[in-house]
Amino acid sequence: MTDISRRTIVKGSVLAAALAATPTAAQAVPRQSQGGVALVRNRLTLPSGIATGDVTSGSAVLWSRASGPGRMTAVLRAVDDGGEVLRGRGSFERTLRGPRATQASDFTAKIHAGNLPSNTRFALEISFEDDGGAAGEAVRGTFRTAPGAGTYNGKGRTGDTSNGGGVPASSAQSFVWTGDTAGQGWGINEEIGGMRGYRAMHQTRPDFFIHSGDTVYADGPLTETVVEKDGQVWRNLVTEEVSKVAETLTEFRGRHRYNSMDANMRAMFADVPVIANWDDHETTNNWYPGEILDDPRYTVRDVNTLAARGRQAWQENMPIADSSALWRPGTFDDAGQYQPARIYRKISRGPQLDIFCLDMRTFKSPNTDGKEPYATSILGQEQVDWLIREVSKSKATWKVIAADLPLGIIVPDGAVNQESLANRDAGAPLGRELEIAGVLSAFKHNRVKNVVWLTADVHYCAAHHYSPERASFTDFDPFWEFVAGPIAAGSFGPNPMDGTFGPEVAFSKAGRFPGESPRDGENQFFGHVQLGEDNSFTASLRNANGTTVFSKVLTPER
Repeated sequence: MTDISRRTIVKGSVLAAALAATPTAAQAVPRQSQGGVALVRNRLTLPSGIATGDVTSGSAVLWSRASGPGRMTAVLRAVDDGGEVLRGRGSFERTLRGPRATQASDFTAKIHAGNLPSNTRFALEISFEDDGGAAGEAVRGTFRTAPGAGTYNGKGRTGDTSNGGGVPASSAQSFVWTGDTAGQGWGINEEIGGMRGYRAMHQTRPDFFIHSGDTVYADGPLTETVVEKDGQVWRNLVTEEVSKVAETLTEFRGRHRYNSMDANMRAMFADVPVIANWDDHETTNNWYPGEILDDPRYTVRDVNTLAARGRQAWQENMPIADSSALWRPGTFDDAGQYQPARIYRKISRGPQLDIFCLDMRTFKSPNTDGKEPYATSILGQEQVDWLIREVSKSKATWKVIAADLPLGIIVPDGAVNQESLANRDAGAPLGRELEIAGVLSAFKHNRVKNVVWLTADVHYCAAHHYSPERASFTDFDPFWEFVAGPIAAGSFGPNPMDGTFGPEVAFSKAGRFPGESPRDGENQFFGHVQLGEDNSFTASLRNANGTTVFSKVLTPER
């Protein structure tokens, strides 16, 4: 272990979480006193809290991590908005027994709950039963399923009463999105209330949360103290796993465990379903498959190896639903090349909204200057075909593309190379731009309406309008892209724009200087979307204190 004060690991509730996370401290078996009398067994705890994810009109993924081996159990009860259990019409109660949590999954487990009534709020209780049959700690939360097909459609109510109230259900819903958690050396600082941006998002009472990537910073070590530019001392909680760059599976897992130590994040995840993207920092900065690192901090330089470990830890800790997206052993082919499992997926949120969650990392071509006269990959052909097909056949009013990289922002990787698809050339599409040009063109030709792109990554917030009237490439319909972040990391930006797709910066707000700390919350950002019963789409950009800095109302095209 590096020279880090042990007191940062063993203070307050962190001590309980750290001890509970150690298998030897959480073996749920009876112990004998010297007199031979059995002592009370140590019950299993849930040191990382609970979460739900990829919640649709009729399904949800339920997630938790136990302090040791045991079987996951979840109890679901339909409740009204005040939390009272529904009786009679609309009542619903189900107990689900899930998989056994073992060391092989870092004691994480998921239950895929199906056949749920739409537009229904549930009280959720998750616990683990040890191998002796003893029930452990129960942690409670809540979530609401998405509106069903029979809810309000913008013209009139159609009689869906699945919410148990005996009246037609509303289709209105809201959500938040952001990215970038615990980056640039800024971790959990309990002196300022921890990751306060999560509390600000939680206070908006959203129906779900899109984490647009950089859910952890596996490549960003944390130290106990950081002296800020104005001389203030930032004090991080620090654990052994976050004290260096992550290389081993244990270290990658430790990054996720660390973030869940924040009380604000745990509280929000217990109440707000997650739709998770991944980006680069779940592995290492700006990575692409096949890369060999030139970084003296690493003893493991093969990015494929790091990506497989980072991918396993990420998928163990994210409540994603698609069974084909679950990590599995054997992620390399016979030639040692990285073999991806699927992350990209669609989450249906009723007649108003479909979410298309992209993976702009797994299939990525090497970072170059981006000016190849032929198409290079940011999504990969299989994902491109999927995206065009699924968006084109979507019947939802709004089609949200949840991307982990922006379209028109120039994101450099060194002096020449580019991390995203923009290439500093405002002319015709080249390189990775050609792949996205094909997507945008297909949307136009298939008469797809009401597409909105949401992303994070660049550590500032912005609203961009793309139009062929300003573009070099013109075979697409106008659309909006909204950018929000960071939520608990250093602030940067704004970055220059690439004119190929004709972006206009309607708004942007960045940090006061590169790497600015999250201390005052003024330049930490998240986005909020309110879908109205009139099918309006109100996107606002807000800081970590909850202040709205920009808002835009979109009305659907017919």
